[in-house]
Amino acid sequence: MSQNHPPESIAAPAVLAEERRLHKDLGFWALTAIGFSNILGSGWLFAALYAAQTAGPAALLSWIAAGVLCALIALVMVELGATRPEGGGTVRWPLYASGRLVGTMIGWSVLLSVGGTAAEISAIMQYAAHYLPGLYNGGTLSASGLAVAVALSVVLTACNWFAVRIFARLNNLISVFKVVVPILTIVALFLSGTHSGRLTDHGGFAPYGYAACLTALAGGGIVYSVNGFQAPLDFSGEARNPRRNVPAAVLTGIGLAVLVYLGLQLAFLYTVPESLLGHGWKGVDFESPFGQLALVLNLHWLATLLYADAVVSPGGSAYVGVAIDARHTYALAKNGLLPRFFMRIHPWSGVARRALLLNLAVIVVFMLPFGGWQDIVSVMGDMYLLIYAASAVAVAAFRAHDRERGVARAEGQVPGVRWIAPVSFVVASEFVYWSGWHDLRLALPFVLVGAVLFLLQRREDGGTPLGEELRRGAWLVFHLAALTVLSWLGTFGGSGRLPAPYDTVTVGVLALAVFLWAVRSGAQHLRTSRLSAASP
Repeated sequence: MSQNHPPESIAAPAVLAEERRLHKDLGFWALTAIGFSNILGSGWLFAALYAAQTAGPAALLSWIAAGVLCALIALVMVELGATRPEGGGTVRWPLYASGRLVGTMIGWSVLLSVGGTAAEISAIMQYAAHYLPGLYNGGTLSASGLAVAVALSVVLTACNWFAVRIFARLNNLISVFKVVVPILTIVALFLSGTHSGRLTDHGGFAPYGYAACLTALAGGGIVYSVNGFQAPLDFSGEARNPRRNVPAAVLTGIGLAVLVYLGLQLAFLYTVPESLLGHGWKGVDFESPFGQLALVLNLHWLATLLYADAVVSPGGSAYVGVAIDARHTYALAKNGLLPRFFMRIHPWSGVARRALLLNLAVIVVFMLPFGGWQDIVSVMGDMYLLIYAASAVAVAAFRAHDRERGVARAEGQVPGVRWIAPVSFVVASEFVYWSGWHDLRLALPFVLVGAVLFLLQRREDGGTPLGEELRRGAWLVFHLAALTVLSWLGTFGGSGRLPAPYDTVTVGVLALAVFLWAVRSGAQHLRTSRLSAASP
């Protein structure tokens, strides 16, 4: 028996039986297309503008930093996906490594993150309003827009209803279109004529200071745009040769996406007309950045193509998002946060159809109160980052437990993860903090509701005592509460009582201390838990 096989599957034959029904049909290119398609959604249509408004030409550094830092976080998740491949692994690994309190809170965050798919669908409605103005009104969906959005959600769910092989082939076609249009946009804009000195004129390379690069990571939409690289990991249970194909697909997807985003940012910086820069980069304002820029430059054919792609790109991301959300919900049912009813895998298609239907309901519910793209994504990004942070703790806890037992290095382990994991945890925490008080005051209390759900759904089954479970997961509750307080005290939309750069330094020191605490708690949990300890 593999040392990395989750023993909870052994303890629960029904879980293992359903896991075996997943079809292992995905190779390297299919996994890469899934990851790339999930990254390149609505963000590329807006982020170049918002990043330039926030940091000027120095936004180029923000894209590079986001790519490097996301690659570090991805390496942590790659090791988990390669050594412990499992459908919906991103919500299973925290449960195995840190216990049911952390597993429930992260699972709750994942369930809420279904709203990210609602954001992509909302974006489609906003772009489609260029042709059908009645869909979007005053920053929110109109009644007719909501009806069309719900219908589109049903269509996307239906497209994921059949075998994963069909999903992969259709996603490959969408991904080709999503790659061609941004690249064509870059080439067409540069050929239309560029303005020299754009990286140094209008206030210099960093007209608003280099600290603005940090703000651009969240406020400029860069983090949201690069987010989604973990998608191939959620399909690791359905991959051929996951130890080889999953890591390569994740890193390839990140690299390709960052190159595209850098090209788009440069094209935007070099082709905005001088007449629009009278008040600097902050004064440049487009509702549909590349579409309107193409019209200003008399590239009407490109504008038409861009408005069409503004539906296809978010649609492709929403299509992948629906598939990923179903695997997350399937994993939450395995965790016990949701009834096992939603764990059922359809025997012919290998798809968690009941999970798809539940997610359809959640997507619709998210669109009702929010409606607008920015309202949804401002909260979703923080929840994604918390999942990444929990994964960094998980990989370090698994390694610490293996060292305690004298287990030899497992195939699929990534060199350097021993230091990459704490760096990833600190980076994810900083990204959460930099998103600002306006967003965190909503996002972090939402996640803390997961602790209440843990208490409500906990069953006394002769397992770990409640007090022990609370001690093992207390690090996450403390970390979320501390980030909330620091955000209120800090300079990223807070009161400013904790000035820069001391606020960012404080968050980094706190995050490192919490990481060490979390790994120690996780190793203790793995040492004593019959559900989570790996078996040699």
